[in-house]
Amino acid sequence: MTDTDTGTDLEQLSILNRAYVDSVQHGDVARFAEILAEDFLCSNPDGSLLDKEQFLKQTARPVAIKDLAAEDVRIRTFGDFAVIHAATSYTTPSGERRSGRYTDVWARRGGRWLAVAAHVTR
Repeated sequence: MTDTDTGTDLEQLSILNRAYVDSVQHGDVARFAEILAEDFLCSNPDGSLLDKEQFLKQTARPVAIKDLAAEDVRIRTFGDFAVIHAATSYTTPSGERRSGRYTDVWARRGGRWLAVAAHVTR
């Protein structure tokens, strides 16, 4: 079964976006391994650029933030590519509420959507 067999592209991308955010909050390396393309790249807020292996190692570290939420999620599809823009809010270890934004790029490969790029700001 392909991702689109179970719903529309927007529905699938919405589910995958929630899975991505949940995986960040819970340090879910296994889920990320499933939804990230092998050639995935992530631009971090500190300016570093991580490939999939480096990103999974980063994800495996203890999660310091809590209450991570995505808001104002905008999903745009362009055939076999999609771009997701969203705002985030989260609580720091010291209890301070902060916000940021992210942009994720998804590509349909082999009948399923995979994240190929991410850019995160805080």
